[in-house]
Amino acid sequence: MLDSVKISRRQSEIRQQLAELAAKPTPTEDETRSMDSLDLEYRTNETRYRAALIAEDTERREAGADLETRSDREYSELMARFELRQVAQALDTGHNLDGATAEIVTELRNAGGYRGIPIPWAALEMRNTVAAGTPDPISTRPIIDRLFPDSIAARMGAQMIQIDHGATEWPVTTAGATVGWQATEAGNVGGPTPFQTADRPLKPDHTLGVQMRLTRKAMKQTGSALEQAVRRDMNAAMQAELDRVTFLGTGSDGQPLGVITGQSAYGIALQEVDELATWAAFRAGVTAFMTANAASGPASINAMIRPELWDFLDGAIWDAGSGLTEWDRLSKHLPNAYTTSNGLAAPAGDPLATTALLTTSTGGIAPVFVGLYGAIDAIRDPYSDAQAGGLRITALATKDVTVARPAQLRVLSGLQIAAGG
Repeated sequence: MLDSVKISRRQSEIRQQLAELAAKPTPTEDETRSMDSLDLEYRTNETRYRAALIAEDTERREAGADLETRSDREYSELMARFELRQVAQALDTGHNLDGATAEIVTELRNAGGYRGIPIPWAALEMRNTVAAGTPDPISTRPIIDRLFPDSIAARMGAQMIQIDHGATEWPVTTAGATVGWQATEAGNVGGPTPFQTADRPLKPDHTLGVQMRLTRKAMKQTGSALEQAVRRDMNAAMQAELDRVTFLGTGSDGQPLGVITGQSAYGIALQEVDELATWAAFRAGVTAFMTANAASGPASINAMIRPELWDFLDGAIWDAGSGLTEWDRLSKHLPNAYTTSNGLAAPAGDPLATTALLTTSTGGIAPVFVGLYGAIDAIRDPYSDAQAGGLRITALATKDVTVARPAQLRVLSGLQIAAGG
């Protein structure tokens, strides 16, 4: 029992005894001494009660802070003990899962239906090992970053969201408060407009399949060899394709609609440059962001370009006297400029031209939402490689892409990197 509760109960008893003694018209000497003693104890208990409350409040705050982080910490520690080699052995030989792996798989199966063995997205994080070779999992970052820390989508500000099942919508304000001055002494201020929102849904309509072939030799290896090999293989394959469809998904043949491919459908502004690429073209896009109050300055804007465009800008001398190039000017004002050969289409046309993308986060809202549904469903195929004693695994992952506020993105097209023929 808390000390404050004990003291409070004692104070109630003292008040009751004092009330009985005070009701007597002629108390005896013993009763008078008892009243003095009870009064002194009551005043002392008041000080003790306040001290107990202060101490217990500190304990509650510390316990509350621990409870707020304990669940995530325990889950992270449990996820660090998930072993992909157990999944491979279970699919190959029917070996029973045990330990943390079995616990996580059971929870995932209870949350949704899977044909094979579910693998959590967080299990694909790249893990380091100590010199002795003993696995030493590192779990320090949130799931979004743990999955693909080098993802170009993450660098461009895309927010990856873990969804158990169903569809998720993001209401975005499209019309709201207005301001207006009172034109005359008796006139009204500007009339209000209805508060309106538009829903940006994420739906589990797009499933990606990744196939892995595990040889008999690989499956007989023990320790972290198979563990790290499977992680690297699945991580690289999924990261490349998920990055690509985030920006270049066609919206057909099972693919989600990518940001650049769906520029007009999402309502993203298109800036047609159609001339040799320079910092001035990017500066116009940055200015448009700041004019629309989407960005406070160039430092809050992310730029995604092709390696060929970087090569052209780095070779385009802006000032012969100082040797400054167009890339020097761009990188000075846009420190968050990233190159990719996966998220943007290769240069094409005559003259050869490419595309770039600018994004920014406004008010804590990411420019792009990427929904990852449930876990990765690993399904075994023991027949395709049966003659070689191997095992083929198909991993199914469901994903969708949507844009919350088109004003936070801008596509620059026609950035020429060569003269016309």
